[in-house]
Amino acid sequence: MSAEPPPPPAAQVPAFAELAARPVKVASSPAPPSAPNVPNRLRGLAAGQRPRERALSLGVGALDDLELTALILRSGTAGLDVLTLAERLLAEAGSLHALARWREADFRRLKGIGRVKAVQLCTVFEIARRVLGAERRLAPELSDPESIYAYLRPSAFGLEVEKCWVLALNSRNRLLRCAELTSGTANQTLVRTAEVLREAVREAATGFILAHNHPSGDPEPSSADLRITRQIRSAADALEIRLHDHLVVGDPAIDKHGLGYYSFKRGGHL
Repeated sequence: MSAEPPPPPAAQVPAFAELAARPVKVASSPAPPSAPNVPNRLRGLAAGQRPRERALSLGVGALDDLELTALILRSGTAGLDVLTLAERLLAEAGSLHALARWREADFRRLKGIGRVKAVQLCTVFEIARRVLGAERRLAPELSDPESIYAYLRPSAFGLEVEKCWVLALNSRNRLLRCAELTSGTANQTLVRTAEVLREAVREAATGFILAHNHPSGDPEPSSADLRITRQIRSAADALEIRLHDHLVVGDPAIDKHGLGYYSFKRGGHL
């Protein structure tokens, strides 16, 4: 057998420790491109033209959808001002009306909208839905004595004292608010013209209905009822607020006409 070749000299074999100590060269990846520098639109606006300042000076009704959305968001995010964020939100949804159907997860898909902002937006639209729903359920149209009587009878039934109500209406005769104005004695209630009109003005009503009950059940108006009606109508005309009717609520079983109410409009006094 031939002899094995002699091992290389020790100096030619690198030790393991020496290999481990040698630096390893790793190819560096290219740096990611920097984010585009988006101008801050909010800062570019004059102070009086920013959404918050416009809302304070003109009221929120003067703002467009973009400005209203920006006010709800309150602030933008890094590299994205609130106006641009609001614009992207509306563009993604298609309209403010479509945005109202979004849920929290939908809002959070957009960069710059975290959980807090998403919940804020959902809250605003939920309030709007409840208000609209309440109007559909609770705002009757009071355009004739029959509908007024039907609305007031549960409140007047069985009362042993006279009460007076002011029913503020919008331009479509929809009820804005029914306010109990005074509560008197068994045969009279004290009504001040200024208090009646204050309720209508407070609700920005275009018109109102005055109503009171007769605990006796007989809705026939008294001379005092006629006098007060004339006074209130004259004052309402001066304010360009229409007094639609004055209804006296009674009991059909006692009313000689069997109606249970007396309408000053039907009676020719308005």
